[in-house]
Amino acid sequence: MNSRVVAIVGIILALWMSLGRWLFGIGGTLSWWYVPTIGLVFVILQLWLARRLTVTRERGKRTSRSTIVSLVLAWLCAIGFGLTVPDSADGTLQSILGLASGSAFSVEMSIALCNPLGIIAFALAIASLGFAYADARDPKPEEDEVAEGGMVPHPLS
Repeated sequence: MNSRVVAIVGIILALWMSLGRWLFGIGGTLSWWYVPTIGLVFVILQLWLARRLTVTRERGKRTSRSTIVSLVLAWLCAIGFGLTVPDSADGTLQSILGLASGSAFSVEMSIALCNPLGIIAFALAIASLGFAYADARDPKPEEDEVAEGGMVPHPLS
């Protein structure tokens, strides 16, 4: 997976998660809380992951399927979070899905879904970062590769 794509999509999704409601005319005061808490943290995670993917590629290793799958699932949950997160517009809480359906029940359901989607998006982003760290590691030495003193040689020597 290309690290530039991860960085660009990560930035776009962070903007979507924190300010996406403004595109639909229902932006409000809660957006200013979402930007530093949700948006900034998600951008940092995605840029960190992009850097780890670059390190993996520079070491001649392949990005694992677990890294890619967890990242794509994190992105899907981030899209869902952006659709369901509420904002205070005109004194009421509204979400994009609630606005599209026009029903008060849909607004309440989308608010109920936004927290799990956000938590899962962040958990999967952190998991993909952990998998990316594991992708760049050298394999553990076998028993045959252990030096005479019983110690594994230092990887930087």
